[in-house]
Amino acid sequence: MKILVAISNVPDTTTKIQFTDGDTKFNSAGVTFVINPYDEWYALVKALELKEANVAEKVTLIHVGLADSEATIRKGLALGADNAVRIDAEGPDALFVAQNIAAYAKANAYDLVLVGKETINYNGSSVGAMIAGELDLPFVSLATKLDISGTKCTLEQEIEGGTQVVECNLPLIVSCAKGMAEQRIPNMRGIMAARSKPLEVASSTAGEALTSIKSFTLNPGRTTCKMMTEDQMDQLVALLHTEAKVI
Repeated sequence: MKILVAISNVPDTTTKIQFTDGDTKFNSAGVTFVINPYDEWYALVKALELKEANVAEKVTLIHVGLADSEATIRKGLALGADNAVRIDAEGPDALFVAQNIAAYAKANAYDLVLVGKETINYNGSSVGAMIAGELDLPFVSLATKLDISGTKCTLEQEIEGGTQVVECNLPLIVSCAKGMAEQRIPNMRGIMAARSKPLEVASSTAGEALTSIKSFTLNPGRTTCKMMTEDQMDQLVALLHTEAKVI
């Protein structure tokens, strides 16, 4: 069985967010980029666990992005992936990314495509479903557990009040959530080996993006906390009516 793991190149969580060009573009100057944590901790590590258990024979990374993302891809190789492919395009929207990943998966007959539940920069949680739609394959979202026996997959999803168990056959697309696997740190042997692992660069096969970003807006940030004492109940009630916001 061959597994394809989609990874995204995202700003480190400590990054100070800034925008340029009239708040229409993210300012990447001086920003450290990393593998999207959900792609790395859950999707990639689960794929590696399946390979270590002799369920899968090969784990391939795929990323839609430009050459400056290759350092991030190499980190995924250092964790244990066998090879990687970079679709040489900026990836203007989720559908464009999904179409490229789907085309590569179909051309190379992958049995399982794993993605993280969402990216930490856009939180769209849509690429996995779009890949499945492009390939006309089953899709299980927010899976917390995955077991494979032959061509049958048993997955678990957290739902309100309990856990849902889903069964389906390969090939399959899965978005992975917390519980699927545990974070790993690449060791020196893996880092050295990653330098020589194959990283293919392929041309985009997708069409024009169907959506575009008009503007970004920074969160207002935390406001000053107002402290009330037990003898200020009237003031507290008034503030709850006039200033409190439900999130």
